[in-house]
Amino acid sequence: MKNILLAVTGLSPQVITETLYALHQTDRRVDAIHVITTRDGKEKIYTGLLAGGKGRYYRYLEEYSILPESIDFGSANIHVVTDEHGIEAGDIENELHNERLLKKCMELAFLFTKDPETAVFFSLAGGRKTMSSCLTIAAQMYGRPQDRLYHVLVPPEFESSREFYYPPKESAAIKLIDQKGEPFFKETRFAKINLIPIPFFSVRNMLSDDFLKEPKDPATLMLSIIREEKSGLTVNLKTCKVIYKTIELDLMPARMALYAFFIMRKKNCSKQVESCGNCTECFIDVQTVFKKQDEITEIYKNVSRGRPLNEMKDGGIIGLDNENFRTYKSRIKENLRDRFVAYALESLEIASVGSRPYPLRHQDGQKCN
Repeated sequence: MKNILLAVTGLSPQVITETLYALHQTDRRVDAIHVITTRDGKEKIYTGLLAGGKGRYYRYLEEYSILPESIDFGSANIHVVTDEHGIEAGDIENELHNERLLKKCMELAFLFTKDPETAVFFSLAGGRKTMSSCLTIAAQMYGRPQDRLYHVLVPPEFESSREFYYPPKESAAIKLIDQKGEPFFKETRFAKINLIPIPFFSVRNMLSDDFLKEPKDPATLMLSIIREEKSGLTVNLKTCKVIYKTIELDLMPARMALYAFFIMRKKNCSKQVESCGNCTECFIDVQTVFKKQDEITEIYKNVSRGRPLNEMKDGGIIGLDNENFRTYKSRIKENLRDRFVAYALESLEIASVGSRPYPLRHQDGQKCN
């Protein structure tokens, strides 16, 4: 498994080598390092850590006998927050910068957690507090069981030093500044770096596959897992009512008979699926509808409360043909749209594909009383 360190930094690139040191000291291998930062933070990484192969990062690798080629880290792995025009932000100074920062965190967290053969170590040690907060949100959205959220704790006097990047193998005295601003020297053997795992709750397993095809903003992801109860559709043959989301519609008996016929096909479909999608199991062509005339007539007898069939004019619901079938279907659609508004129509109407009407493609819980 490939281990990726994803860190945020500001003007103190030391947190990268400090985190790397802490991970190595706890036998956690790192195969790649990616850093989210600002334009000014990028310059600090170039001058302090990389420096054309001679920076503190390379000194650390050499001192601890780690091959540079064993860790993927270079200019391509430094991800700078930019505005919508691609201009790099010098600092995270306003709400817009923070939105772009969060977007960057979400994009990279999504990218690196997409491969099941990776583990991501999210490092919160660097940058402004808003940077670590955004990376934490990204971890909570996309983190998996193998991913980890870490912070590193460094003694305050060493943490504030621009000269301290990691504890060297051989202790050395370095110049530090005390709380009064006075300089003093202290041996690096006293610089104990602690890797702190931060517990976090991930919502990834609650997201549908559609929300894992591309990175989304946190608000969209959270809304996707806050779901209302599935809305059932009830057709009451005794009262000639269609009930959807607590709203009732009264249908004329003839229209109810045809609508209930299609509802029953949907309800009795042998395919048990959560949503129909491209399933055509309960589709029926027009000629088959006409062959089922006896079923439709029987439903009509029940909903019309015994009205004598001989009172029905020829070509009505008890004698369907192409013309009056289309008329009934159109009038039912109008009734549904007028009562339940257009957004629900796709789930409720008797629609057609070519010459094949199908019943209620997307509705999940039909009942027919």
